[in-house]
Amino acid sequence: MTLTTAQSGEPTVPDPDSLGEDRGAAVGAALAGPLVSTQWLCDHLGSDGLLVVDASVVAVSGADGRTEYVSGIGRHGEGHVPGAVFADLLERFSDPAGPFPFTRPGAEAFAAAAAALGVDADTTTVVVYDGAVGQWAARLWWLFRSFGHDRVAVLDGGVTKWREEGRPLESGPVAPEPAGRFGAAELPGFWSDRGDVEALLAGDRTGTLVCGTPPKDFAARHIPGSVSAPALRLVDRATNAFLPAAGLRDLFADVLASPDPIVAYCGGGIAAAADALALALLGRDDVTVYDGSLNEWASDPAAPLASA
Repeated sequence: MTLTTAQSGEPTVPDPDSLGEDRGAAVGAALAGPLVSTQWLCDHLGSDGLLVVDASVVAVSGADGRTEYVSGIGRHGEGHVPGAVFADLLERFSDPAGPFPFTRPGAEAFAAAAAALGVDADTTTVVVYDGAVGQWAARLWWLFRSFGHDRVAVLDGGVTKWREEGRPLESGPVAPEPAGRFGAAELPGFWSDRGDVEALLAGDRTGTLVCGTPPKDFAARHIPGSVSAPALRLVDRATNAFLPAAGLRDLFADVLASPDPIVAYCGGGIAAAADALALALLGRDDVTVYDGSLNEWASDPAAPLASA
């Protein structure tokens, strides 16, 4: 804590700004892992330095019958955790000019988006949730960590569990309070690219491929040698909370049997982040996400694909 020296004979008093920093640090230190419970959030809601973020994206059926993704801002306005700000994963926290949907942003773009949301790199603890089964929140959690911000966790069960427990909700938008410059640099060890996967298939590097797509999609196409771990099966569908560790170990049994590093992928790098979060709960810190996933892999007619 920074102390301010007063006039002679007067006690020194804490700098009010540093008090905020200390309280913010206390909230961050209270994070026990990648998940926080609804009770934890209820207990800490309104704490200095805590920012709750709704990262919801909504799946809709397009005119051609294919699934499309639209911003969850509308549903956010209908009901959100009190004080939660909305993060736009389609535009601000992805690269809209990228070659594939949900391509991760560069460091400068991510820093600008985080600062605009109100994230201070030194004092803010971020709790992310969504209205689905946690994969969108997991994606933003992964992005924050990959750009060096460790004070971040996912709300277990998201707004679904929060609502079912009768906890308070607010309607209408919440205007973010922009923070100062958020310094970001992409850290190694979080992402894989197509070349990494090709090297794995060629036997030039060791690794286990884990696919987070739904079972029917996995059966239709997946990268050869992959293990299926659908994001939908990571959670208790009654609450959208992640399964207990024993249940996750059963789901990832074939993956955990090997000490090799893990590359998670899916259609576009979203469900893969949920797999990465689940594996982090099991103590695996050797997971990378193939950002391009099948969007990139399947765009090359020569790239091998398998079906079940």
